[in-house]
Amino acid sequence: MRLTVVGCSGSYPGPESAASCYLLESQQHGRTWRVLLDAGSGSLGPLHKHIDPLDVDAIFVSHLHPDHYFDLSGHYVLRKYHPAGHQPRIPVWGPPGIARRLALAYGLPEDPGMSAEFDFHEYAGTPVVMGPFTVTPSRVRHPVVAYGLRVAADGALLAYTGDTGPGAEVVALAQGADVLLAEAAFQEGDDNPRDLHLTGKDAGDAAAAAGVGLLLLTHIPAWNDRQRTLTEATKAFDGRVELVSPGSTYAVADRW
Repeated sequence: MRLTVVGCSGSYPGPESAASCYLLESQQHGRTWRVLLDAGSGSLGPLHKHIDPLDVDAIFVSHLHPDHYFDLSGHYVLRKYHPAGHQPRIPVWGPPGIARRLALAYGLPEDPGMSAEFDFHEYAGTPVVMGPFTVTPSRVRHPVVAYGLRVAADGALLAYTGDTGPGAEVVALAQGADVLLAEAAFQEGDDNPRDLHLTGKDAGDAAAAAGVGLLLLTHIPAWNDRQRTLTEATKAFDGRVELVSPGSTYAVADRW
């Protein structure tokens, strides 16, 4: 399983990165399967640097904040109006109300909305199998309904926090993961609201408690000091820790 960071800026697109979007690729039955975890603001543009966006097999949305789903509107335009013709529907999984929210965001009537381009599904807490990927949603703490995602393929496991406040839910999500892709939008010592985001220390604490192999820090807002976030995490977790950047790639491997 290969992870490519398409966008990693927290809360809104930054000067060097789009908002959250992560490409996972894996081989099965002689072809490459491709899924996206989130499609945040500004992410469709840089996705072209890595693949043809029409080759995406499915999109999994963690929650309905614009920095995690808004560029689905661009995917809608691409699939509906492409010169090669209207493209087949692809599955889009997300929280309750995702189809309605996208229709409203684009000024479409709820019926049909974007249902001719996307096959919408709402998370029910059960695993979703898409080619070689098994994606298991898990509720996390956030002001809106939000999910972390455990993605298994090729004998390896990636855990993605989406946006979440700290707590036992994050540790359970990350338990035994080879890679924990964790947001770290807050910093220690600031006046941080509860149940909204993680600090670098929170992410490090969860990685240590869950026994992960690699901690990847993401979703850091443009106004924060990335090195400060990294230092917080490395003090809490003595395993491998990295700050992701747009275009970074990782082979998600069993235990590294």
